[in-house]
Amino acid sequence: MKNENSARRKVAMAKRRWPMHQKGRHQTGKICSSAQQRTVRKAQTANAALAKALWGELTPQTLNALRHLTTEHSLSIGLGDLLLLDGRWYVTHSGLLRVASRNRCAGIQVQRVRALCNAEQSKWAFKATAYKSTRCKGFVGYGDADPSNVSNLVRGAELRVAETRAVNRALRKAYGIGLCSVEEIGSFPGPLPPASPNSQNQRVATAAEPQNGHRLRDRLCLLIRQHQLDAAQVKSYANHFCGTETLRQATREQVESFVNHLVELASQGRDKLVAQLARHAEAQPTDDLSRSKTEAA
Repeated sequence: MKNENSARRKVAMAKRRWPMHQKGRHQTGKICSSAQQRTVRKAQTANAALAKALWGELTPQTLNALRHLTTEHSLSIGLGDLLLLDGRWYVTHSGLLRVASRNRCAGIQVQRVRALCNAEQSKWAFKATAYKSTRCKGFVGYGDADPSNVSNLVRGAELRVAETRAVNRALRKAYGIGLCSVEEIGSFPGPLPPASPNSQNQRVATAAEPQNGHRLRDRLCLLIRQHQLDAAQVKSYANHFCGTETLRQATREQVESFVNHLVELASQGRDKLVAQLARHAEAQPTDDLSRSKTEAA
């Protein structure tokens, strides 16, 4: 009898408290939803503006895809989560790690697939398993790398590339990201061959072809990403190297020459490349001041 009375009292107390609890929960939910919508809109605007500044005018399909990626996965161009290569979006390793961190990923297990590895030939393969929670059975992804399917910029680091690719595939499966990651790209197209001097029309058409310009910008973005360079410093250095106020004013040949110049510096060591950019950045305010004084005179 005492147990029944106690149970009834608990039910009555729960009923009295329920409306207040439910009301507060709904109000809090509305506030959170509104704040989230404002945050998403700001992120969409920032991503679209930065994308246009880096890659020029984009097609409606590309912008719609960017808007979807921003809304669904909170990916940011400014943080290096996304890259646009040949008109297609690619997610980066750092972007996938941020997605996993935001969703409180329980852990990632990586194992070497010994049967597919050969250290003498620099062939490596890894199996990665991402666990979204402690009860998750895991999402498996495989990654391989050898000298034939990695860029020249990361030649000699095939083991680390294979591990990164495996982790990327596991995380993409775990969080439903259908984009290919930039680290999974086998190789990147090198400098375009010069046009034949026998055909003036062919040379003009090649120089004016927009796709070539996109490829050069993609190579430049890939260099910035792989060597973790300051994008603002690279842009300023590019303008100085090409002798233009903005990079868009430079010709394809000038941009290609600048990209090859960066590749040559990077081949001598990342420290030398970073030091060159830093020296230019330190001298830039003085140059701007001198230019301003000259124009004023």
